[in-house]
Amino acid sequence: MAADELRRRRRHHGHRGAPRRAGPYRGGDGRDGGGGMTVLALEDLSMFGRDPWWLVLIKAVFCFAFLMVTVLFSIVWERKVVAWMQLRIGPNRHGPWGMLQSLADGIKLMLKEDVIVKRADKIVYVLAPVVAAIPAFMAIAVIPFGPSGNEVSIFGQRTTMQLTDLPIAMLYILAIASVGIYGIVLAGWSSGSTYPLLGGLRSCAQMISYEIAMGAAFASVFLYSGSMSTSAIVEAQADRWFIILLPVSFIIYVVTMVGETNRAPFDMPESEGDLVGGFNTEYSSIKFAMFMLAEYVNMVTVSAVSVTLFLGGWRAPYPISTFWEGANHGWWPMLWFVLKVQLLLFFFIWLRGTLPRVRYDQLMKLGWKVLIPVSVVWLMLVATVRALRNENYDFQQIVLYVGGAVIAVLLLSFVADMFRGRKEKADEAAEAPPAAFDPMAGGFPVPPLPGQELPPVPRRRPRRERELIVSGGPNDSDGPRDGKEADGV
Repeated sequence: MAADELRRRRRHHGHRGAPRRAGPYRGGDGRDGGGGMTVLALEDLSMFGRDPWWLVLIKAVFCFAFLMVTVLFSIVWERKVVAWMQLRIGPNRHGPWGMLQSLADGIKLMLKEDVIVKRADKIVYVLAPVVAAIPAFMAIAVIPFGPSGNEVSIFGQRTTMQLTDLPIAMLYILAIASVGIYGIVLAGWSSGSTYPLLGGLRSCAQMISYEIAMGAAFASVFLYSGSMSTSAIVEAQADRWFIILLPVSFIIYVVTMVGETNRAPFDMPESEGDLVGGFNTEYSSIKFAMFMLAEYVNMVTVSAVSVTLFLGGWRAPYPISTFWEGANHGWWPMLWFVLKVQLLLFFFIWLRGTLPRVRYDQLMKLGWKVLIPVSVVWLMLVATVRALRNENYDFQQIVLYVGGAVIAVLLLSFVADMFRGRKEKADEAAEAPPAAFDPMAGGFPVPPLPGQELPPVPRRRPRRERELIVSGGPNDSDGPRDGKEADGV
């Protein structure tokens, strides 16, 4: 009886007996963003850590199986969708409608010869695929598949639909994603070859660049939810999903998650045209399969994080949640979560079948000169809005202040660009004309560099002159060509 009462109080009350929040922040008057000092919501994590060891093991195995099955399905789905986009048939041999194609590919890779190159650092060479694959599985541990307050029964034991949760769960996800970079870098270095090393360095630079903007997008969610716990972030989206409140953060995260997983059009580490095959060029058999597995598991993980942060997590979509009260209870939340994840996986596939690969300089320019400045400015804007809400300003006043600041920044940038354009034109006029460019200087034709121009191509003789030469006109070889020839010299 006492245990049931304690469980009931944990469901309906937070820490220290205070009722759960109705919004991201609780002010002094009980309203969201009310007057007085802002009090951040405290996460109620008391329902975690009470499961017996066998139930924790079952939930861990379920998380692993969920990732593996989703990966097997995603590979077949990707090949089917891309084939449909390119007017091809796609896999149709193994299993009904070719659904077992990815399983057949995995068995084929395991049966291939496992080659270790002679110049490789064998220990690091073998451990690199493991280091790349294991962190991809670890991030799913803090992703909620269902509400923490609505427990389900597994073999008679009441438990939450989440393996565990932490007060800093999102920082745990960022840290785990950063560890996975080491596997790719070490794979390129340990192979003892030039092109895998270049592919590993490219991947390292790319992931670091895009993780900065990703962290700034996360920070905007933290400001609105008042927590870094994944279950608390989903609970904060009870009224409105964060994709509506933070659309810029969602767009930034979507771009960064594509760059983070090295998927097209940002698959620079595996650019066949200039790097042969990237960091995994010297790998074969099961080691190569582990790199591919890590890529697809990372796709599922970043999609699950996106669903948790911006798409309401396990909550049912808007039309369903309005007329069906039980949509967010029982096992139904897992269905909505899986459907949202599959929708984002289709977005990955759609990008691969639509956009061409960008150049590496364009990729880095997008990360450092576009995504990072935009994410930092957006984070400052979100923090300003939250501060004004906490000071009990009206929404119209907040829009007026923020709009005025944005217009002032745009005017200043316009004036700066105008003066800078005048200066650049003056500098170009003062510069000396470019030196003559000889495309055949090196023995073979080369294209001109920026600022160089090809020499003018000599024009052909007019058609009338060519006809006169053929018909024996004044330029005929039989007639006199100059005064010396006419004099018989």
